[in-house]
Amino acid sequence: MRWTPGGVSGDIEDRRDEGGGGGGFQFGGRHIGIGGFLILLVLSFIFKRNLFTSLDTGSVGTGSSVSQPDRARDAKEEPTVEFVSFVLNDAQNTWAEILPEQGVPYRHAKLVLFRDATYSGCGSARAATGPFYCPVDEKVYIDLGFYDELSQRFGARGQFAQAYVLAHEIGHHIQKLIGVEQKVRRLQQSEPDEQNQLSVKLELQADCLAGVWAHSTEQRNLLEHNDVESALSAAAAVGDDRLQKMSTGHVSPESFTHGSSAQRTEWFKRGMSQGTIAGCNTFQ
Repeated sequence: MRWTPGGVSGDIEDRRDEGGGGGGFQFGGRHIGIGGFLILLVLSFIFKRNLFTSLDTGSVGTGSSVSQPDRARDAKEEPTVEFVSFVLNDAQNTWAEILPEQGVPYRHAKLVLFRDATYSGCGSARAATGPFYCPVDEKVYIDLGFYDELSQRFGARGQFAQAYVLAHEIGHHIQKLIGVEQKVRRLQQSEPDEQNQLSVKLELQADCLAGVWAHSTEQRNLLEHNDVESALSAAAAVGDDRLQKMSTGHVSPESFTHGSSAQRTEWFKRGMSQGTIAGCNTFQ
């Protein structure tokens, strides 16, 4: 992706040195890494059992109770911070132009960078759960270590794969601003049997909205060779079917909450080809 390094966005809230390092989690005295936590989380969801209790009945915490600034790691991550700053600013500037055309004023989201664990308006934020958007405080939460996982473990390499992740979360912010997120949450409460299906539609729409931003970057000649393939590989990497296959060896479509790899890539491509919010109606 063609971009110019230019410092840190004013919409970034940097908490990387505020709390517990150690690269893992403590469960009653036992330590597991991010990968182990992710597998247990997926298994607990699929089998509807809290499998963390099998480790111990003690308290849960980050791997360290003392915060120590990691200046070397901060310096190593600086290019990534500048890149996500560029993507954040570009995506928000793009939506600040698009939304008023729909009669909706744009309100900037914040991006919180953290390590291992932090707090959010939606509860505890942990690296093992991956990036997410909290509609309560209108902030996106990302542990930059996720990008290493995305590249090394899931094979989604390249800067535009990283850009897709952030653009997807900003897509959730757009859903909040246009009222879709609130309507879906109400439907999930009134129709609990449809909860997972509604969640899939919400996530696929966020993928499509990420594609709308990608459409804008293409129009402005910011994309380079293989950028689109990089984004598509990231969308496929976080499909429910692939994650379930990796963690359990089998796929349970009825438990999908984000959509399959094929669905996620399809809706990203649709947003990129049409470039409009109207083209992202996954609820039809």
